[in-house]
Parts: sequence; structure tokens; C-alpha cells
Amino acid sequence: MAHPASARAMILAGGMSTRLYPLTKGLPKPLVPVAGEPVTGNVMRWLASCGYREVAMNVFYLAAAVRAAFGDGSAFDVRLEYLNERELTGSAGALKQMEGWFDGTFVVVGCDDLTDADLTSLVRFHRERKALATIGLVEAEQVDQYGVVVTESAGRITGFQEKPEPGTELSHLVNTGIYVFEPAIFARIPAGTFYDFGKQVFPELLADGLPFYAMPLEGAYWRDVGTLDEYRAANVDVLEGRVPLLSGRRNGIPSDASVGRGATVEGAVRIGARATIGEGALIAGPTVIGDDVHIGEGARIEASILWDRVRIGSRAVLRDTIAGDDYTVADGATLDDAVVANELEAAR
Repeated sequence: MAHPASARAMILAGGMSTRLYPLTKGLPKPLVPVAGEPVTGNVMRWLASCGYREVAMNVFYLAAAVRAAFGDGSAFDVRLEYLNERELTGSAGALKQMEGWFDGTFVVVGCDDLTDADLTSLVRFHRERKALATIGLVEAEQVDQYGVVVTESAGRITGFQEKPEPGTELSHLVNTGIYVFEPAIFARIPAGTFYDFGKQVFPELLADGLPFYAMPLEGAYWRDVGTLDEYRAANVDVLEGRVPLLSGRRNGIPSDASVGRGATVEGAVRIGARATIGEGALIAGPTVIGDDVHIGEGARIEASILWDRVRIGSRAVLRDTIAGDDYTVADGATLDDAVVANELEAAR
């Protein structure tokens, strides 16, 4: 299916990402790194690979940092348009502010959706059914942390369950936050007020009997990187090759990294640019080491994620730990199953 030249998409990126605190107190959610690539950078590359190169994104928390990192989007193969929100208006409220920008069928995705889903098939399904709105679904064994979608055989949505208790779920198909809409959806979203897809728009479409569908994204990888557990799992999935990182290198040691004498790197490990690994240190996967990280002599890093410019003291031990940008771990310290970050909030 050929993509129209005007194929457009919107990335919803206005949230505060409190579920990733303390990591996101000084870093906005779109810039949270997954195996060295900002998660929303990967979203943009994925959209471009599906033919969506005109992309809008709403920004709110630490908006200047997002703009500085992504610029006009060209480094991610898209042309990026920003919506600067002075106050949060909800998922649908943000979209409403871009009403004049869309002139045909369009796509909406979350800024922390790590996926390789086939948008072409989803849009084809949507058009074949003359749908007003279509949701992409994936199957999950445990659905108590997701929004469950119930459909009839042709894909028409008949109901929703939000985070059902185990054993009460009506379906194992969950809402990915990947949506296809017609411009007529804007008539369903009031201007100038907080409005949400899940709580307001979707229940109203269902109640009014409008053409509202959902399609399982067969064989697709999808993970919402919005919680610490999911964030850890996403990094492991990239390191171990379960989802492609479209920027290229998912693991290994770059030529400008320095590995000291007697240091050992084993398993699925990604080491960032200009990282230095001290003599006798051990790095055991699945582990991500960010750019400009320094790991002291004899340190031991296992199953951990270190963001950029982290400094690990000599003989320190980290297991199942995430350390945010610029964090320092003292000589000889031990961190087990920890999440640590410098908690000074940056100015918006």
C-alpha cells in the first residue's frame, strides 16, 4: 500500500512520567534512553520507516530540552512540528490543538511506545472498515496493568476494561496507544478543556455507536516504556535482539571506548561512546553503559543500566541497578536492585 505524500502522525509527549521517578525528575520522558537511543527518537524512526515523515509532538515538561535534542527531526528522518503546551490538556486535548494540521487519515502514538508494528496493515484495516477511529492491539498474558479491549469478530469494539483484576479479564488484547483517526474525530473533542481518549472520547464513540474498531498487530513487538519494570525489560529486549533499534548499534563496544587491562565484558552489553572501563572491572549483561561513563578499577556491574556521564567508583558493585545522568557511585559502594538519580529538577 503506498503511503500518501501527506501521511501525518502525532506523538503524545506531554506527560510528566512520574512512574519513572527519580530518573525523570531532570530528564523529560521523550529523552529517556533505551539502549543508548532516546525512546522517542526510536518512535520517530519507526514512524518514518512506515511512511510517516510529517510528525507533530506536544511538549510540556522540560520542553526546551526536548527541542534541543530533536531539533527539526531531520536526524530521525522526519519533519518535526512542535506543540508547546502551557498547561496539560490530556491526550485528546493536545490533539485538538493540532486540528488544522491534519487533512486526511492520520496516526497518533505515545512517546514511549517501543514497537516494530506494521502501520500499513493497521491503516488498511481502518480504511476497509470506513472507521472513524481504530486502535492497534497486542496480546498479553497478564493484562492487569493495561487497558483491555473487547471486540466482535470483524474488529468492531464492544467494550473496555481498565486494568482488570487477574481472572476477571474479558480479553487478552490490550490497547497499545497506537491509533488511526479520520479528521472527523475532532468534532468529538471540545476545545479549550482537558480531554482524554481513554476516559472520554473512546467511551463516547462506543456509546454513540460510531464506527470504532480495533485490530491485533500480529507478530508485532510492543512495550510501553512508562514504568521501571517495563523500562528495564525494554532495554533487555533491545540488547538481546527481540526488537530492532533503528538507530543501528544495539550492543557491543565502540572504537572510542577504553577498556582497561584485565577488564571483562560478558553477555549482552552495550557500551556508549567514550566510556572508560577501569582495570580488572567486570561488566556482565544484560547491561547498558551510556556515553562518557567512567567505571573504576575492580568495579562490578551486573544487569544494570547506566545513563550518560555516570561515574562508578573503584571496587563498587552494582546489580540490577539503574543510574540516571551524571550520577556518582562512591568507591566500594554496593547497590542492589536500586534506582538512583540526581534529583535536582531542571527548569522547564
